[in-house]
Amino acid sequence: MKMLVWATAGAADPTKASIPLHVVANGCLEVGHDSALLLAGDAADMIVGDTADTMEGVGIPPVRELLAKLREHEVPVYV
Repeated sequence: MKMLVWATAGAADPTKASIPLHVVANGCLEVGHDSALLLAGDAADMIVGDTADTMEGVGIPPVRELLAKLREHEVPVYV
């Protein structure tokens, strides 16, 4: 199945911002879906500077780890 997951929250709410990344990295990839991630609005700030390195949501892996897994699996990320 092909999946496009949208992220719209940014650094102001790290938990909410991490959920779409977590869905793709630890959900879609694990079950074999052909997935992509779209960073829209405030979510685009996650890839500016070192923002992703400092974002950690509650109960979810840190954004830096989620992005590393997406990169490792060559998941397209659109901004």
